[in-house]
Amino acid sequence: MTATATREIVQTFEKVFEPIDRDKLQALSEKGRADPSVVKTVRARTVAEGRRFRHLNYIRSLDAHIVDEPPALLGDDTAPNPTEALLAALGTCVAVGLQANAIARGWTVKGIEVESEGDINITSVWGTGDLSEKPVGLTAVRLKVHLDVEGATAAELDELVAHAGQWSPVLNTVKNPVSVTLARA
Repeated sequence: MTATATREIVQTFEKVFEPIDRDKLQALSEKGRADPSVVKTVRARTVAEGRRFRHLNYIRSLDAHIVDEPPALLGDDTAPNPTEALLAALGTCVAVGLQANAIARGWTVKGIEVESEGDINITSVWGTGDLSEKPVGLTAVRLKVHLDVEGATAAELDELVAHAGQWSPVLNTVKNPVSVTLARA
């Protein structure tokens, strides 16, 4: 997608940006304060489609979310690859937190954009390529936030970004050690 096409899409969204309902956010926040010990288990099911590296990911009762690889990584280039999907999830989670906290502060949100990029050495080719000692996975992630918010100073927006990062579940999952198990069913 060209930069011009991206700007046109962003401009379209800016014209119709519909923020979340502040009263519903306050009710949800009160529910969280009432019982801060609640833990919810979230689930996803990934099924190899059988077309090279295309995978169907099923979440709740939603249609399948496709993840694929680009041609350089032997895929069909029909969807984001797993690392790109992770960056998208990270950016989305941060954007959700930015909107929720801006609305909670009584500010008017007209637009939010999070640019995400990360560095990854792919020479190991999922354990089939160069297996010399090296970090596996993303070694650096950079997020850049663009906010169109009325009612906040630059310092308040900086604090908003820091606060959203502190409480973003996906950002903290990526940033902090988390127990992960992998076993054959």
